[in-house]
Amino acid sequence: MTPHHFVACSLERHAPAILDIFNEAILNSTALYDYRPRAPESMGPWFAAKDKGDFPVIGLEDEGGALLAFGSYGTFRAWPAYKYTVEHSVYVHKDHRGRGLGREIMQALIAAARQREVHAMIGGIDASNAGSIALHERLGFRHVGTLPQVGFKFGRWLDLSFYQLLLDGPPQPVDG
Repeated sequence: MTPHHFVACSLERHAPAILDIFNEAILNSTALYDYRPRAPESMGPWFAAKDKGDFPVIGLEDEGGALLAFGSYGTFRAWPAYKYTVEHSVYVHKDHRGRGLGREIMQALIAAARQREVHAMIGGIDASNAGSIALHERLGFRHVGTLPQVGFKFGRWLDLSFYQLLLDGPPQPVDG
C-alpha cells in the first residue's frame, strides 16, 4: 500500500486533481448522474460553496503530493429545517480503488460531521454500486429508501438508493 496522509483540500492546490477524478467518474461510472465532464471554471464555485457552508473537503495524498481520494459533504436540502443533515460524496482515483481509501475518507467525514454536531449523514448511491453500498453498510449506514428509475445514463434507467447514518448531533437542537 502506498503511504498516504490526510489533507484539507484547497482550490489552489487540489482543484485540477479533484476535477480529473470527478470527470473520470462522470465519463465511466454512475457515481455521478452527470453526462458531460465539468469545466475547470466549475471548481471555484464548488470550493466557494464548501467554504460558505463550512463543509470539509478531505483528501488523501501520497508521499509525492498526488491526490489519491477525496470526500466532502454539503447541504442535503436547501430549507432551514435540514440544517443538521448533510449529504456526502467520496471519490477514489481510478488507479487507487480497492485499497481501503474510500473507507478512510468516510471515517474522516464521519468524524468531521460529529465535530460539527451533524445529526444525519445521507449518501445517495446508484443502486448497482455494490462496493459503495457495502462500504456504507460496514460503517453503520442503513438503507432508508430507493427511488426507482430516477436517472438515465449509459442507455439505461438508474435507481438511486439512500443510505443514512444517524449521529448524536447537537445536544440541544433548535428551530430557526
